[in-house]
Amino acid sequence: MNPGDEPMSNRERYAVLTVDDDAAIRRMLRAVLTDEGHETGEAATAAEAYAALEQRRYDAVLLDLTMPGEHGLDALVRIREQAPDTAVIVVSGESTLENALRAGQRGAFDFVAKPIRDPDHLLELLHEAVRVTRLRRGAEARESARTPDTTREAGDLGILGRSPAIERLREQIRRVAPAQGRVLVTGENGAGKELAAAAIHALSKRASGPFVKLNCAAIPKDLLESELFGYEKGAFTGAVATKKGRLELADGGTLFLDEIGDLALDAQAKLLRVLETGEIERVGGTRTASVDVRLIAATNKDLPAAVRDGTFREDLWFRLNVLPLHVPPLRERRADIVMLAEHFLALFAAAEGRAPLALADDARALLEDYHWPGNVREMRNLMERAVVLVPGDTVTAADLDAWLESPPEESAEAGLKGSVARSEIESIRRALDAADWNVTQAAAGLGIDRTNLHRKMRKYGITRR
Repeated sequence: MNPGDEPMSNRERYAVLTVDDDAAIRRMLRAVLTDEGHETGEAATAAEAYAALEQRRYDAVLLDLTMPGEHGLDALVRIREQAPDTAVIVVSGESTLENALRAGQRGAFDFVAKPIRDPDHLLELLHEAVRVTRLRRGAEARESARTPDTTREAGDLGILGRSPAIERLREQIRRVAPAQGRVLVTGENGAGKELAAAAIHALSKRASGPFVKLNCAAIPKDLLESELFGYEKGAFTGAVATKKGRLELADGGTLFLDEIGDLALDAQAKLLRVLETGEIERVGGTRTASVDVRLIAATNKDLPAAVRDGTFREDLWFRLNVLPLHVPPLRERRADIVMLAEHFLALFAAAEGRAPLALADDARALLEDYHWPGNVREMRNLMERAVVLVPGDTVTAADLDAWLESPPEESAEAGLKGSVARSEIESIRRALDAADWNVTQAAAGLGIDRTNLHRKMRKYGITRR
C-alpha cells in the first residue's frame, strides 16, 4: 500500500493553523480537521497568524488570500520565512490561475479553491504536504550534519564534486573568504550560489556572526523595504510590533542577497546608501543606526546588460562587483554527476527510513548524457522522487526517463496532443514533476485547467507514488 493510500484513521495527527477572516470557513475546517484527530488553531488576519506561529509550532497552515490588512500572498512569504518547517496550502475563493501560480512561486504546496467540495481531497493534500516538507527538512538536516570522513572529502566546504570546475570554485572561495570586500556570485538557477555564499561566510572572519539570507525575487516589492530595513510598531497596517530587518539581523556577520537582479530601482537606491554610509533607518522610524555587515549578492542575470538597459544602477553594480565568483552549471561538471546522484539518493533514503538505493549502469549513462537545465537543484529533486517512487533497491534508466525534461524543442503540451494514451500519461507526469506535483502549476504548463488535469490523473491512475 502506498503511503497516500492508507486509511485516514491510521494517519499521523498534525497541528494545523487555519488563517481565514470568515468565521464560518474556520468552523467548517475545524470540524473537518478535528474529525480526523488533528489539532487546530485559528487566525482571522495575517498578523494573528504570525503571532500564533510565534507561540507554537504548526505542521501546516491553511491560508486564505483575501483578508483585512495584509493580503494572503504577501503573508505567505512571511509565513515561509518565519516557519520554514511548516507546509502551507492556500485555500481561497480567489481561484484564478495567476493567484495559483503566484502562490506556488512563493512556497505554497498547493492551491484549493473555495467552496471546498471535497474535504477528503484537502486532507490528502494536507497529508502529502506535511510528509514532503518533513522529508526535505530531514534530508537537509542530515546533509548539514554529515561528517567529512563518511560523505565528503575533507575540506571541500560542503560543495560536492571532484571536477576541475568545482576544484577551481573551492579555491576561489578560499581566496575571497578572508577578505572584507563584497562578493558577487553569478550562475544559473539551481547551480549552488547560496551554498557558495554560505561557504564564504564559514571561512571568513565573520564566521561566528550571523549568516542572514534574503531572496529578492521572492519578496513582493511593497514588502522588500521593510524586510531589508525593518519597521517600527504602527508604521503601516499590520505592523503590530517593531521588527528588525535583515540588515540589522546580519550585524557583525554576512547578509546574502539572492537574485539581486530582481531588486527594484528604488530599493537599489536605498541599498546603495546603506553600502555608502553603513547606516539604516527602519520604516516608520526617525533614528538611524549603524550596521557592520559584509554583503554577498547573487544573480542569474546579466547585470552589465541590465545596467545598459537602465534596470540596474551602474553605481550599485560597481559597489557589488568587488570580488566576482562564478558557480559553474552542472553540465560543465560531468565528472560530478554520478557522485551527486549517489549522494542525494543516500541522503533521501536515510530521511525516508529506507535502505540506500543503487544506480544501474543505464541510469548512470542517462544522467551523464542529460543536459540538466535545473542544475544541482534538479538533480536533488530527481533523486528525492526516485527514493519515494522507485519500489526496488535499484534505480534504472526506465525509472528516470519519464521524469527528465525533454530537449527544448519538445514539450509536454505537444505530448498531450498525441493520440496514444501512453504519450499523454508521460506528458502529464513530466508536467507534474516539473511543478513538484503542484497540480495547478502543472495544469498551467500543459495548457489545461486544473479540473481537467485531475480528471485525467484519475482516469490513468496517476499518483505521486
